[in-house]
Amino acid sequence: MARRILTLAAAGVLSIGLTATPAVAAKPVQHDEQIEYHRISSYRDWAQGTSQGAFAIPGLRTGVTMGVAAGTTDYTDPHTGVTAAYEYSTWTSPVHDIGFGATEAVASWNAVTPAGTFIKVELHGTYTNGEQTPWYTMGIWASGDGDIRRTSVDDQGDPYSTIWTDTFSIDDASRGVLLSDYQLRLTLYKKPGQVQRPRVWELGAMASNVPDRFTVPLSTGHIAWGKELAVPTYSQNIHSGEYPEYDGGGEAWCSPTSTQMVVSYYGYTPDTSWVNPAYADPQVDAAARGTYDSQYEGAGNWPFNTAYAASFVGLDAIVTRMHSLDEVETFIKHGIPVVVSLSFLASELDGSNYSTSGHLFVIVGFTATGDVVVNDPASSSDDVVRNVYKRDQLETVWQRTKRVRANGTVGSGSGGIAYLITPWWKPLPQVPGSSNW
Repeated sequence: MARRILTLAAAGVLSIGLTATPAVAAKPVQHDEQIEYHRISSYRDWAQGTSQGAFAIPGLRTGVTMGVAAGTTDYTDPHTGVTAAYEYSTWTSPVHDIGFGATEAVASWNAVTPAGTFIKVELHGTYTNGEQTPWYTMGIWASGDGDIRRTSVDDQGDPYSTIWTDTFSIDDASRGVLLSDYQLRLTLYKKPGQVQRPRVWELGAMASNVPDRFTVPLSTGHIAWGKELAVPTYSQNIHSGEYPEYDGGGEAWCSPTSTQMVVSYYGYTPDTSWVNPAYADPQVDAAARGTYDSQYEGAGNWPFNTAYAASFVGLDAIVTRMHSLDEVETFIKHGIPVVVSLSFLASELDGSNYSTSGHLFVIVGFTATGDVVVNDPASSSDDVVRNVYKRDQLETVWQRTKRVRANGTVGSGSGGIAYLITPWWKPLPQVPGSSNW
């Protein structure tokens, strides 16, 4: 439960209908959410940006890295107090027109950061009233923690928006001021004179406008019914009390445990040489360390989780939103498990036997009748991580943005947040009416 679910502002401005993949012999289900993922990953994408001391790498596995540094600066780590000099270069994307007024945006990046290097990702945009945002820091990141502590940045905002850990959010959409476009900026850092330098091969952002809703239109399926992927099962609960410096395991580790299940499914194992040999599934401990956000004080930062997954050479990963379980079925059909973020009362998800204000687990398949097979890390042991949840119940608690808590007050839901992790050579499937992956 370590990941908070953000309150989504009310939508309705520039709203258009989107259509999910229809079931066999069924009418399309109409959706009122707007979701777009814009990715920067080709040589042409990188070449169109503006560089100061950075350059695009040609070839099949393209990206951007440092050339002759634009300058040198001191970076003081807010979590260790250590100040060190770094050379830096920057790359800034062209302005991207979202195509609708967005209420939220989440950036993603895939990078390698050798020892002595790190990156910063920023977002700058224009509101629908013509005013502009500040350059917001969306993350300061390194795959390791030997030089800096990876971190989000608190206390960022202006009269219209706020950064909540990893998410740009319009404060009050009813005022009519939404996000119409944005740019992303990378700053690449390395220690002076060091030969090794960071490289980023994917950068992007999910922008969305999802209306306030307690219920959602239910999908009809029949795309991957009867298909289940052989994703390893890891329990977060067996790690309770382990490594308090990374938030102590147990319910705090749902996100890294889910992420590691998918990473392991693709055959990758992190370095676990430092993990206490008495601990089971040491790869989960490594995932918690590799996703830990020192400002958030937890391992539930969404893009830190996907960046961790992509730190394994050969994997790409993004944070996005999805419209429905029909979309998930399309990914399962293509052999891609999907990590989803959701919140619910035990009474709203039969068989869960717990309530949560924010949780993640992995959808690994569908039964012959369309119910959802998940690897739920909130389990007492690895042997009981596999669960089957009712399709209509799971789709509701995942896709809604508002919910009623046990005490009668109104809480928030994720509105379809998902991690998509896949080998780089295996393109994400195109889903009609969905985000542009």
